[in-house]
Amino acid sequence: MPAPASLPASHFVISQKQTTFVAKYLAMSYERKIINDPVFGFINIPKGLLYDIVRHPLLQRLTRIKQLGLSSVVYPGAQHTRFQHSLGAFYLMSEAIQQLTAKGNFIFDSEAEAVQAAILMHDIGHGPFSHVLENTIVQGVSHEDISLMLMERINKEMNGQLTLAIQIFKDEYPKRFLHQLVSGQLDMDRLDYLRRDSFYTGVTEGNIGSARIIKMLDVKDDHLVVESKGIYSIENFLTARRLMYWQVYLHKTSVAYEKMLISTLLRAKELAGKGVDLFAPPALKFFLYNDISRETFYNNPDCLENYIQLDDNDLWTALKVWSAHSDKVLSTLSLGMINRNIFKVEISTEPFSEERKKEITRQISKQLDIPLSEAGYFISTPGIEKNMYDPADDSIDILYNDGSTKNIAEASDMLNISLLSKKVKKYYLCYQRLHR
Repeated sequence: MPAPASLPASHFVISQKQTTFVAKYLAMSYERKIINDPVFGFINIPKGLLYDIVRHPLLQRLTRIKQLGLSSVVYPGAQHTRFQHSLGAFYLMSEAIQQLTAKGNFIFDSEAEAVQAAILMHDIGHGPFSHVLENTIVQGVSHEDISLMLMERINKEMNGQLTLAIQIFKDEYPKRFLHQLVSGQLDMDRLDYLRRDSFYTGVTEGNIGSARIIKMLDVKDDHLVVESKGIYSIENFLTARRLMYWQVYLHKTSVAYEKMLISTLLRAKELAGKGVDLFAPPALKFFLYNDISRETFYNNPDCLENYIQLDDNDLWTALKVWSAHSDKVLSTLSLGMINRNIFKVEISTEPFSEERKKEITRQISKQLDIPLSEAGYFISTPGIEKNMYDPADDSIDILYNDGSTKNIAEASDMLNISLLSKKVKKYYLCYQRLHR
């Protein structure tokens, strides 16, 4: 198109320097990282604070920790990591923020970024094999405690950019519904892990309509609510959660496998306490040869430094070496872990008798030719109690067109919803298989 006669043609010529500047500006405006997720498709991570968190070594550590720990013994496809889960929860959080703002709920850009940062880091304190470490070598310190410690550590590195995210995570921010999105009965954590774990295990009963639930979210009186049109999606969510817990997370074989690992680590720690030289990667060795209480963990910086070095590989490496150890208890348990010779499991609604436990312990002692005190490592009787919905904790409220709200347990016309709030307790008897 020719230039107007009033202006010289040279006026419309853009220099190479100007072209380069414009290109760089446009690239910066839309700069982002795109990650292809098998569950949700493409996840956009904007460059800046959120991308810096994703590529931080403490979050990258989660790529070496499986989301479902030892559940792959039952579901071989369950190989996904806590890093993948964190990205999925971030994606859902981004969708939730978009939906809530579209409905007139005012959320500052800084608040949106902070709540996205909080959900990215909500599992950053997890160690290998979920809660195994909390019951063995790190006593009295939960992964939530460690997550907060690591958040504060990254916050110092980033000159306080995560202060708001930490406030939301700790439920100290005035807008409480933001905390509910991170940690509540209908948070993005649960919406992702149910959908993701269902996908990777192949247990279709856990496949929830996360997109539908998010579209139905709203805020009333600073409380997260669900539009009445989404009530059936919530019913499905609660039912799916119940099925996933008893079919996947608390599957009897997974429970038995976990108890084997706990026994193995407790035996290793006992031997270490007696001065026996055990092979272990440096981080694991630190916890085996030191008694770490809650107070010690908070006061000794070496505890956290070694903890963040731990991942699944450390434990599997140790188990492979221990399988040939001279200590019969340690080698038998380790070899069982490596070869998946899992404890036999019985489940009951009533506690198992002491006589039954003593009889099995005697048989194990005779079979393995070990003292009764050592045979105790080969038997475990956990009692597991779980309810899928606790109205007193953080209720899921249904919002009706007239502005009134009602608890899901009251609003649902499904009989089993009210039953979901009741605690179900099962007793497990896990023990070394006996050869007749």
